[in-house]
Amino acid sequence: MIISVSLVLLMGIWAALLIRRGSLRLGGALVSAVFGFLLASSEMAPGVNDILTHLAREIADIDL
Repeated sequence: MIISVSLVLLMGIWAALLIRRGSLRLGGALVSAVFGFLLASSEMAPGVNDILTHLAREIADIDL
């Protein structure tokens, strides 16, 4: 459990740095994909899913 949370944090920091630097290429995309898989298998997954569902509903409710 502790190892998977540490990997999630490490991959998240790495992905954030690559995105911020503007150099998200193949390596960065792979890091982001691995981060997604690790996040999906962590205890944070239900919370992230709730946030994304809420965001999607809010965006869908916007009238243009």
